[in-house]
Amino acid sequence: MRHKMLYPVLALLLLATSPVWAKDYTLKVTTDRPDALYQVDETVTFTISLQHDGAPVAVGEVAYALTNDGEEEIAKGALSLAADPVQVSGALSKPGFLRCEAAFTPPNGKKVTALAGAGIDPLLIKPSLPPPDDFDAFWDGKKAALAEVPINARLTPVTSSAENIECFDLQLDCLGGAPVSGYLARPKGAAAKSLPALLTVHGAGVQSAVKRDDYAARGLLALDINAHGIPNSQPEAYYDELAAGRLKEYRYQGRESRETYYFLGMYLRLIRAMEFLTAQPEWNGTELIVCGSSQGGGQAIVAAGLDTRVTAFAANVPAMCEHTGRVNGWPRLVPRDASGTPDPQIAEAARYFDAMNFAARTKADAVVSAGFIDNTCRPTSVYAAYNNLSGTKRIINEPKMTHTTWPSFTEAQDALIAAHMSKP
Repeated sequence: MRHKMLYPVLALLLLATSPVWAKDYTLKVTTDRPDALYQVDETVTFTISLQHDGAPVAVGEVAYALTNDGEEEIAKGALSLAADPVQVSGALSKPGFLRCEAAFTPPNGKKVTALAGAGIDPLLIKPSLPPPDDFDAFWDGKKAALAEVPINARLTPVTSSAENIECFDLQLDCLGGAPVSGYLARPKGAAAKSLPALLTVHGAGVQSAVKRDDYAARGLLALDINAHGIPNSQPEAYYDELAAGRLKEYRYQGRESRETYYFLGMYLRLIRAMEFLTAQPEWNGTELIVCGSSQGGGQAIVAAGLDTRVTAFAANVPAMCEHTGRVNGWPRLVPRDASGTPDPQIAEAARYFDAMNFAARTKADAVVSAGFIDNTCRPTSVYAAYNNLSGTKRIINEPKMTHTTWPSFTEAQDALIAAHMSKP
């Protein structure tokens, strides 16, 4: 699925990954284990190599810094280059991710950087805070309020790119200031109670829903919703104007209160979308799957925690995890002062929207991915949510992956969907 937000992020992040090219210099950082997994207090050795025109650079210095997933600095220094690659070692005394960032400034050139990450007992990473005592009561109240709003489904036929698939622009009334807005696709003439349901959700940014004719062609009742409840298939300038205006920095809007935070409406739209899907006569009554990447990955976890009928979800590099942790994921919701102390009011509100707290409330089958050098949704935050899951689960570790989607996740997601399509 195309996630508009990933492209500008990748353009920046790829400048800080391993390897990185600047003109004819190649800087590379690697761990001494291919899987980059270690135990607490175990030494991790990073190898740093620099080439110029394909030959090792043996003169000059390369700077390095070791951190706990980009936050807490552990060590830094400079190494003299030699014909052979140079090495730096470190360890973590607690579960997390040890990172090594290297930098080299060539004569009369622009600095190049490279990054590698190592997982230190990541399956032992714990949430920074437990859920609020009234977490469930809060969301039960929101569900009850939503139930008082008639769904008022409006389905407008639109063209489909696949034969024997019918597609509709879908609008559903909701709370939170915007409707559910998406595209529903289904096989023509599907029998009652014959189709598993699939909800796909979006990464950050402002864009239209997309037609998931491909999933409908595989025999799914497929609904894709945009993140903001905005009209679909508008000119690009329409979405650009929203992104620069009303929806600029939406990820921070109203964050001082759980009653006003922007994501309250987004989460309510998840509930309503699943309510609609499970009310369709074609739904088989058992299988409800949710998939997304980044912000969509966070939404997938949240959806599973909000509706116990979700049987499976796939969350690629999920955002909105560990809002209150020192190492947290997009959107970096809780500001901190110069001493590192989080804003108490925003931190309290953030706990009601943290995907890791929803993760503890689902037993759905799950596939999750983590990029060890992801600067947007850092792997520590991903594991904080993953470790809260109690159903059958699988995490895909990609030591060299930034904030993107790799084939390993796409294949695992497809396998998860196929497995749940085959269930009676």
